[in-house]
Amino acid sequence: MKPALLCSMLAVLLGQPAQAAPSVDVSMYAVSLVGSPYRLGGSTPDSGLDCSGFVDHVYEQVAGIRLPRDSLAISEATQPLDPADLQPGDLVFFNTLHRAYSHVGIYLGEDRFVHATSSRTGSVMVSSLAAPYWRAHFDGARRVVLPQGAAPDTAAVEASR
Repeated sequence: MKPALLCSMLAVLLGQPAQAAPSVDVSMYAVSLVGSPYRLGGSTPDSGLDCSGFVDHVYEQVAGIRLPRDSLAISEATQPLDPADLQPGDLVFFNTLHRAYSHVGIYLGEDRFVHATSSRTGSVMVSSLAAPYWRAHFDGARRVVLPQGAAPDTAAVEASR
């Protein structure tokens, strides 16, 4: 590639504001994993997924983004979001182990989210944010944002891996 063309392409890419990861694809792929087994520390649908492994797997497969491997670190690596602004593909966090951000799922819209849970079904499942348990344990919402000028296949939040 000619240096001038490469420089102009880089200038355009680097001038772009931060952008959210592709939400519809994230949600669709996440739902396709419903029923996959739960396994503490798991990171693949075949061998089993825990909540952070599930979120990392989905974002890596859909957007090429690697996320940290625990829910607290994921919360620290993503952009805080007012729950009223939730969009499909955003992350929702819960206090399930008497500590903040101890569980994470992917928001689907209409108050539903998909997550890997061990306590109820032992698999990836869809739940409602309006359910009393999840409403009482809700810690907040976050958005996975691509770094300014990054292509979707760039490891956006590789820190803490």
